[in-house]
Amino acid sequence: MTLSTLLALPVVLPLLGAAVALILRRHRRTQLTVALATLVISLGVVAALALHVENGASIVLRIGGWRPEMGIVLVMDRLSGLMLIVSSVVTLAVLVYSSAQAVSETAERTPVAIFHPTYLVLVAGVNNAFLAGDLFNLYVGFEILLSASYVLLTLGGSASRIRAATTYVIVSLLSSLLFLCGLAAVYAAVGTVNMAEAAIRLDRIADGPRMAIELVLLVAFGIKAAIFPLSAWLPDSYPTAPAPVTAVFAGLLTKVGIYAIIRLETLLFPHSDLSNVLLVAAGLSLIIGILGAIAQTDLKRVLSFTLVSHMGYMLMGIGLATRDSMGATIFYVAHHITVQTCLFLTAGLIEQKGGSTNLARLGGLAKAAPWIAILFFTMAMNVAGIPPLSGFIGKLGLVIAGIEYGSAASYTLAGIAVLTGLLTLYAVAKIWNRAFWQEAPEGLDAMRERRVAPVTVAATTGLVAFSLLLTVFAGPLLGYADQAGENVLARAPYVDAVLGDGAGERLLYTTADDGRVVEVER
Repeated sequence: MTLSTLLALPVVLPLLGAAVALILRRHRRTQLTVALATLVISLGVVAALALHVENGASIVLRIGGWRPEMGIVLVMDRLSGLMLIVSSVVTLAVLVYSSAQAVSETAERTPVAIFHPTYLVLVAGVNNAFLAGDLFNLYVGFEILLSASYVLLTLGGSASRIRAATTYVIVSLLSSLLFLCGLAAVYAAVGTVNMAEAAIRLDRIADGPRMAIELVLLVAFGIKAAIFPLSAWLPDSYPTAPAPVTAVFAGLLTKVGIYAIIRLETLLFPHSDLSNVLLVAAGLSLIIGILGAIAQTDLKRVLSFTLVSHMGYMLMGIGLATRDSMGATIFYVAHHITVQTCLFLTAGLIEQKGGSTNLARLGGLAKAAPWIAILFFTMAMNVAGIPPLSGFIGKLGLVIAGIEYGSAASYTLAGIAVLTGLLTLYAVAKIWNRAFWQEAPEGLDAMRERRVAPVTVAATTGLVAFSLLLTVFAGPLLGYADQAGENVLARAPYVDAVLGDGAGERLLYTTADDGRVVEVER
């Protein structure tokens, strides 16, 4: 088996594991073992592949030996390698957390026999999206993970979950329809959906059709990434799901949308006039999202609006499209996947111990559950950007990139980013004060009687420790992210890897030393 052949395993293994888990639906312990083993093996494969691309050499798998322009291509470069590593660790931790789900919810409300196969299908869809080398396969990846997410959101069949899932399904179908329309438009315009070949051909079509195609795809991906004003569905959809489902959705699924936007704006449309629109959307996401978080009284809704807000940081880096901003964005995506997942897992622990996520009904958790308090405080400070944590490092990199960009819009956006960090600190401080400091409405004795599953605490602790490693190894990780950002902006390394050495010379545009896109003189 060649190295490139291994590239199919992050997609194939979870699908095979899902099939086996479904067959074993009457044997839940064995089913869980199969699911855990599948994700552990998948993580090992991804780690081995990521080590290979660390030196800059991309891995390409042409399914069936077809030419890239006509067949399915899987590609791993530095960007997709980092995304796969982080997502594999997160999905494994969430699966361990979910193994004790019956402690907090009865089997009737949360049918584990359905959960494990569906969860593995979700992982396969995420991995396929990160590895997709053509737009149609990216669309398939999105549809796989969205189909699985519909099932996971409705686990238990309660009225609130069905209602929330209905909104999610309608919005997701709309974004998928737009994506399909954009995909068809790309094929009609350039005769291929392979992203490397399309990058070359899109450089040479007229500005009007080019911008129209970009706008359609940008709206489709913006809905999936929950970018304001396309984010209204998220705060109503995520909080009603079980804790592990909410955690993996909030931490990971929106980042798949951001990943797609990165590919869209760097590989396919690098010299776009819509970059200013991205900057405006980033500023609105930052400030309106965090103001919404401050206004909430439910823990999960506060975190959901914070999620919407912080998507603005990533969009800011994409819109600036300089080497520094793209490296900081990639670092911040890796940081945010882990931290946001940790926060929602901790919210699940708080719900188990306090019996609610309504801040008015919580209190005294600092005394009743000191370890949970430590976990939440650590991640709350991280998401707020308190130094020296990874959240501060990522935000600082984006703010510096905005200042160095040197335009009025970038200065304004840098100021909004700083203000959003301060307001995020206020939002998480409100949670801390109400849930942990104030007196418990029903008394500490009643709260201490509620049991929190040790497995859920251990899984959350492990993922928090992993998130802190992003701070400990921030230097090497930032260097890796900077190189990944440089590669995606240059475009030629990706195109050469997929189409063959020398293909990148057919590109009409490249990135100058200052990060600005310029036309190549040949």
